[in-house]
Amino acid sequence: MHVLFEEDGAFRTATVLTDNDSSLQVETASGKRSKIKSANVLLRYGEPAPAALLDQAEALASGIEHDFLWECLDDSDFSFADFASEYFGHLASAVEATALLLALHAAPMYFHRKGKGRFRRAPADILQAALTGLEKKRQLALSIVRMVGELKAGTLPPEFAPIVAQLLYKPDRNRSETKALEAACSETGLSAPQLLQKCGAFRSAHDYHLQRFLVDYFPHGTAFPVTAPPLPPAGLRRADVRAFSIDDATTTEIDDAFSVQALPGLGWQIGIHIAAPSLGIAPGSPLDQIARERLSTVYLPGSKITMLPDPVVDCFTLSSGRDCAAVSLYLTVTSDFEITAHESCVEIVPVVANLRHHDIEPLFNERTIAAGLPEFAFRDELLTLWQLANSCEGRRGKPSAMQGNHDFNFRVEGDLGDAEACRVEISARRRGSPLDKLVAELMIVANSTWGGLLASKGVAAIYRIQSGGKVRMSTSPQAHEGLGVKQYAWSSSPLRRYVDLINQWQLVAFLKGETPPFAARSDALFAALRDFELTYGAYAEFQRSMERYWCLRWLRQERAETIKATIIGRENLARLDGLPLLQRVPSAPELKPGQEIRLRIESIDDLTLELACRYLETIVPEAVALEDPSDGVLEAID
Repeated sequence: MHVLFEEDGAFRTATVLTDNDSSLQVETASGKRSKIKSANVLLRYGEPAPAALLDQAEALASGIEHDFLWECLDDSDFSFADFASEYFGHLASAVEATALLLALHAAPMYFHRKGKGRFRRAPADILQAALTGLEKKRQLALSIVRMVGELKAGTLPPEFAPIVAQLLYKPDRNRSETKALEAACSETGLSAPQLLQKCGAFRSAHDYHLQRFLVDYFPHGTAFPVTAPPLPPAGLRRADVRAFSIDDATTTEIDDAFSVQALPGLGWQIGIHIAAPSLGIAPGSPLDQIARERLSTVYLPGSKITMLPDPVVDCFTLSSGRDCAAVSLYLTVTSDFEITAHESCVEIVPVVANLRHHDIEPLFNERTIAAGLPEFAFRDELLTLWQLANSCEGRRGKPSAMQGNHDFNFRVEGDLGDAEACRVEISARRRGSPLDKLVAELMIVANSTWGGLLASKGVAAIYRIQSGGKVRMSTSPQAHEGLGVKQYAWSSSPLRRYVDLINQWQLVAFLKGETPPFAARSDALFAALRDFELTYGAYAEFQRSMERYWCLRWLRQERAETIKATIIGRENLARLDGLPLLQRVPSAPELKPGQEIRLRIESIDDLTLELACRYLETIVPEAVALEDPSDGVLEAID
């Protein structure tokens, strides 16, 4: 006697050795002996042998149609053995009964289990829903196969177009498009960005990097909502000064300007004038909400995303030929360039000129100052401000800019919508020039003076502090060790930084004798500080990544095969000549900072922003090289 039984969710067969009432001792075809419960036995039979039953039954079950079986049944429970005899039209053999059992078991959508060997056909509505779902899955599987084929052929499936950004930056692995993309990447060996770029999903690597940033920080786009234009402030006195600004050629958010007036027998009155958008943007207003959400202007080569809408910037920027609202700090300066007094006020300032670096620096630099400045507009004012800046720097005991370092300017020609067709020019500008020092020192004076004023009057503000080499934001007026000042409250760029706008609200309220909008322990103040610090850092990281992209583009544009570099740090960290591009060179021998090397450019990947270079040689300065006649090798003198 043999038995068919169920164990661990699977059907098994065995020969009976001992038959007890509640259990059986059986032996399987493999020779294994075991004890099974009688309740688990589905069928007792004499032939065929246990090893053959399931094989013969599976072959017969493959021809049984589930739809026909379902039609043959009513809605009552039934035993597979009884129904097998009805289905085959005679007393079913063990193979036939088992075949029907396998067919019923393999169609859970059609037949629901109701106990040992018992089933009930599924209700019509439930069956239809299940079949519809099954068909949907089948069509989905076919769709995935089709999409994989299209991707491998370099064609973007039509389903991908509306969700390219999601697939690239925030993929939903439950979507069929994501599954198709992962499968195609696996089969082609390409990353998702590489494959989608090959299929034309985005125009350039520039678009890829830009959109990744926008998805995180501007998910609704960079356009501004419609808001009422700010009203120009009224009732302010007009200052009797001739103010001028100093910026690079691309600056449109002109936050600061300066004025110089002689004080006979004493020295000068130096004016530092900061644009005053706080006079037209009320805390909690729609414009404040815009600035609060963006927190800062975003800069990238060839473009920028401003914190405030253009009409607001145009209203408050310190453009030449206009009377502009400003918060002014007036310094009383002696002939020895000592600051003996200061006064702050809110006023209208006539701006007479916007000086640009590229126009002024050829006339006003270390060389021309030493040789005697030629005649040009604002020559005397600039010289006075520069002498004051030197005096301020000396009193602080800290440089306002790292001498010898460079700022790099990127000029992108062409439409960024087709970045691959654009041409980029990268120029270096040495930090610490007279113009740099002039502006930096006066901004340090303004930010530290106003920070001290607010702190002394108990008015809440946000400070930038540095201790132990770490820079952070705080509502506590602590020292900035790197600048050598007791406190430093960013206040000089309210058109570009939300923290500066907050501090200006606080300062203007104090100067007007009004209650400041933010209390000392305001939750809104702490939240703005936290969000600004995180967002400002993310914006800066994005700017660095886009500068790296354009550096790599420049190398490709110039068809550079080799390039010089200078070791600047450990593990052979090098800076490529003429570029703000750092690169580790593991193929080089251990070198000291300052040594120059030549590299071969092996590969450039705009999508990953990776540059592969190989060390070629160490460049030995000619002035310190001697020729060894024994082997013709140049040796450097330390």
